[in-house]
Formats: sequence, C-alpha cells, structure tokens
Amino acid sequence: MRSTVTSVLACLAGVLVLSGLPAAQATAEPYLVGRGISDVTGPAAENGMMGYSKFDQKTTGIHQRQRSRAYVVVDRSSNKRVVYVNADLAMIFRAVQENVLAKLQARYGTLYTRENVLLSATHTHAGPGGYSHNLAYNLSILGMQPQTLAAVTDGIVESVVEAHEDLKPGSLSLGTGELTDASVNRSRVAFERNPDKGHFPNAIDPAMTVLRLRQGGADVGAISWFATHNTSMTNANTLISPDNKGYAAYQWEHDDAGVRYLDDRPGFVAAFPNTNAGDMSPNLNLRPGSGPTEDEVENTRIIGERQNRAAQRVYSGPQTPVTGGVDYRMRFVDMGAVTVEGRYTTDGRTGRTCSGVVGASTIAGSTEDGPAIPGFTEGMQSPIKALLEPLNVEVPQWLKDCQYPKASLVPTGLVQATPDVLPLQIVKIGQLHLVAVPGEVTIVAGLRIRRSVAAELGVPLEHVLIQGYANDYSQYVTTPEEYDLQQYEGGSTLFGRNTTPAYQQEFGKLAASLRSGTALTPGPTPGKPPFTDLNLQTGVVFDDKAPWHTFGQVLTEPAPAHTRGQTATAVFVTGHPKNNLRRNGTFLEVQRLVDGAWTRVADDGDWTTRYRWQRHGIANSEATITWTIPADTPPGTYRLVHHGDWKSGWTGAITPFTGATRPFTVS
Repeated sequence: MRSTVTSVLACLAGVLVLSGLPAAQATAEPYLVGRGISDVTGPAAENGMMGYSKFDQKTTGIHQRQRSRAYVVVDRSSNKRVVYVNADLAMIFRAVQENVLAKLQARYGTLYTRENVLLSATHTHAGPGGYSHNLAYNLSILGMQPQTLAAVTDGIVESVVEAHEDLKPGSLSLGTGELTDASVNRSRVAFERNPDKGHFPNAIDPAMTVLRLRQGGADVGAISWFATHNTSMTNANTLISPDNKGYAAYQWEHDDAGVRYLDDRPGFVAAFPNTNAGDMSPNLNLRPGSGPTEDEVENTRIIGERQNRAAQRVYSGPQTPVTGGVDYRMRFVDMGAVTVEGRYTTDGRTGRTCSGVVGASTIAGSTEDGPAIPGFTEGMQSPIKALLEPLNVEVPQWLKDCQYPKASLVPTGLVQATPDVLPLQIVKIGQLHLVAVPGEVTIVAGLRIRRSVAAELGVPLEHVLIQGYANDYSQYVTTPEEYDLQQYEGGSTLFGRNTTPAYQQEFGKLAASLRSGTALTPGPTPGKPPFTDLNLQTGVVFDDKAPWHTFGQVLTEPAPAHTRGQTATAVFVTGHPKNNLRRNGTFLEVQRLVDGAWTRVADDGDWTTRYRWQRHGIANSEATITWTIPADTPPGTYRLVHHGDWKSGWTGAITPFTGATRPFTVS
C-alpha cells in the first residue's frame, strides 16, 4: 500500500514538473488572471448625452474620461475562460456586443464568444450617446452616432486584448460587506407593495460584494458590486463624466494605487459595476443633485468615495478563496412572448409577457393621461420629424390589454424601437454566479431572480449576483406588485406585469443547464432593427479663426502666481474635438518644470481638471482649460497645455496643434 501511494505521488509530482507548475502553486493559483483598461470616451462636443433623454443635453467638454475595465479568468484545469467587462457607459446595447465580438473573433477566432463574454455598464448618464441600433435609445441624441459607437467598441476591445495579454497564474477571493449611506429608494411607494420587502428593512440593498484578483503574490484588480444609480450628475451637466462609480474607480486606481492612465504600463484595475439598482438613487434627498450636499459635483465625489472606501474595507478584510470551475450559459429569449409557469406568477396561474411598450409614466413631467413625446403629432414638421415618424403607431387593443394597468404610449417592441429578443446569460467563476440582465432591476425583483437561480443551482443566495445593464438594454424590471402601481420604473417595464416572473423562469432554465452540464438551444436570432442609421446631427464642416489668430494660441493666460486650492484658467483658440477624439490621449496637460524639462502631472482624465469647448459664430471655437490645484501639489513652476486638431474647409485635411500658456508658479 505504502509503495503504491508513494508511486502515485511521485507520478503526480512528475506531471506537475513536466507542466512547469510546482505542486503547491497548482492549488494556490488555480486560475489564469488578466486585467486591462482602455478609453471609451466619445465626442466631447455637440453629441447628445445618453441617459436622461433630454434633447438639448449635448456634450461641451470633459470632466473625466470614460474607461472600460476588463478581466479574463481561465480555469487552468479545464481551460474554460470568461471575459468580464465593466465600462463607464450608460448602457450596453446589442450594437456594442456585436461589434465587440466581431473584432475579438477576427483576432482570436472562437476563443471569445457571446457565451463567455459578459459586457456591462456602470450606467453613467453623463456620456455621449447614439451607439444603439434601437431608435428609442438614439432619439434624444438625434440618431446613430458612428463615431461614438466606434469609440465605445474599440475601447472595450482594447481593454479585453490587454487583459488577454496580461494573463498569468493567479488566485481569486470574495468578500462581502455593507454600505448604507450611498443609496436611497426612489420608488418607496412601489417597494412597499412587495410582500417580501422585509429582506431589505431599510428599503435599500446595502450589499457590497468584492472580487479580489491576484497574480502570484501581487494584487492586480478588484470588482466591487453595489446597487446605486450612477446619476449624481444631473441633466443640467454637459461635461463627460463617469459619475460616482467612475470616481470610485479613479480614486482607487489613481489616488490610492498610483495608476497613471497615459503612462501605458500595467496597474491596478478597479471596477465598480452596478447590480439591481433600478430603484436605488445616489441622490439621498430624493431630488436631482441633492444629497449629501446641494452640489452635484461634490455629491459625485462623496458617493464615489463612499463606495471606494467600503470596497477597500471588504477587500482588506476577511476573504473567502474562490474555488471551482469556470462556466457559462447564454441564450436569446423573446421577452415579449414568454409563457410563464404558474409557480412564478403571483396568482399561481399561467401568465405571459407582452411585446415592449413604453408607458405614459415614463415620459418626464407627464401623467398617465398626459401627452406623448413632446412635439410628436401627426403632420408635424419639426427637425426631429424623421426620427419620430416610426414611433407614430397606435398601440393595438390586445397589447393594451396585455400591458394593463399600464397607460400604453408607444408600442416600441412592435416597431423594434426597443428590443424584444434579448441575451440572457449566467457566468460562473468558482462559487460566484453572475446573472447578466439586459436592464435595470429593482432590488426586490433582483431578489426574486437571485432566489430562483440559487434554488436551481443549489447554492447560497449570496453566491448569486444580479449584473445589471449587461449585453443589451430593455429598460426596467419591476415586480408585478411594483408594476401595478405604474410609477416611473413600472411604466418603463416594457414586457408587462410578468416581466420579473419571466426572468425568474428563463434564468432558471440557464441555471438548470449550468448545474447539469447540458447544452441549451441558442434561442431566436435577433435581427437588425429598421431606422438604424438615421442621424440628424451634423458633423464638422470646417474650423475657422480670426485672421490674426493661430490654432492653439492662448487668448487668456492664467495668473502668474497661484496657491494650492486656487484654480488656474486658460482659454485657447481651438478646433472641433470631433476632429480627433484623442482616445487614450488628452486634450490638455498640466505640466511642471522639473530639471529644465516639462513633465505632465495631470490630464483631462483627472478629477482636478476641466476641458470646456464652446463654439463662436459658424466655425470658430474656444477651449477653456482649468486646473483646481490639489492641496498636495509640490511648489514649483507650471503651465497649461492644450492639444487639438483643426479641419480645413478647402481640403478637409485635419491638422493637429499644441498651445501652451506662460509659466506660472504654485506655492
């Protein structure tokens, strides 16, 4: 017996040596882990912003850049892998998913597919829109913006490629904690209708779940899930911002881990994705831009910092090693035509969902009996007539009946202005299961879906998380009880009263397949919607300037001396930022004179800087650059630098330029 055991152990050790993996490391580092980050910032001027559906909210510059954070995890025992992406975007649309997958497959073949790639958004409302193939989500942006779609797609792909090339032996661990002062229930009256509301005694989901990623003995990343809307910045803001979750990531990466995004070297990657945040607001006083202060920018910082600090407490506290395999299931489901079993419905009888319909309560400022989209009348000749015409369709009576008690406004599913066929996905990383929902899930709806999936898998509830805003977008997911009240979230629940029961059932099927190891049919293949390429937003015709000016010339110099806490300001002659998005670059630099050479200390991705663009006349424009000097800034000599590009009206050629202010001192 002893001889046999010894022989087996010797053979096992030999296999490990031949594979180049020490025996201890095989247990300690069961995964390959990689992380990557890239820039997804779209046009910084004259591009409609995505999230608030406000027609006159167009970009006028950058507060902070938007980024995509990607992680690849490979199970070394099976070689199965998953890609997890969280991007500083309002939503992920199928247009993004398709373009990302096409680019990845052109590079890697079948290694990365829609089954094992999970794309998610933080849900910032302060970024450029126009990157959907569904008309409803491009409406206020004045149509599809190819430049924005390209920026989003290319940035996500770059982050995945970086994570793929970063793969090294590593380990994962999970921690959980609570955060109670970064969210409030914005639909309390609907929440109170739920019989299972007692799971959330304060009407919020306080759970903070943190996945810690290590390569060997080095910490390389964290993914910190927490439910709150990424809407500290209001619809009055026109500067690009990743909002509170973007600030949380920036503070951990830049301030705490020393990452400098333009230095092009690997660094700590900290993502702050959303979960079931459908009724969770960061505006603690339940007014836009209010809570904890009355300053929306300061609120963005505070709510972001609270998430970061809570996540780091969990990250540094008790952790449970992630063990087990990597797996995934995904299929398309026509969510507008699901027959729901009685065990999931509230009355125990078979139910159904309906093709997507936008309710009257979705339209800001209206009542259920109020007008439709402003300006949407028969025979209108407004500038957005071409965009609204496809929506001028009567809701059939059968669909009104199915959507009851919703005051049905526009049958967006029938005209494919919103998607009915949606990707549903579950990703397993060891004991953690991510339920990827293409919408905004309220906390009780999320609880019910998680319970159904956990029961089907036979795992604890805390090992199942809702990953909202994933792979596509179809507005809200409310419980039947919340739907009946038809608050904003209920009116925005496209598929009717049984939307959550349908998700419970359909995700349950994915969970059953995952548990048993069986395959699933792929489901219906969604087609490309009509009116995809409509675009009423004009591009850059040419840039001009006064005859006595040059591009990059400083019109307003900063004061010759500043102290910490003051703001240095400069105004430059510039061109349109659509000429060159400067992704993975910058429109500005704060430079310090060190040993006779100018060294960059800040750029347009930093919290302390602002880049504002303003048109003057037909084709002239100015860039205003500000730098609020941090309290820890070393005394010395500094200057502000602007990088831009101008377009010739004669040749169409685009020419880069750089301008710099006079030096000024900081003391």
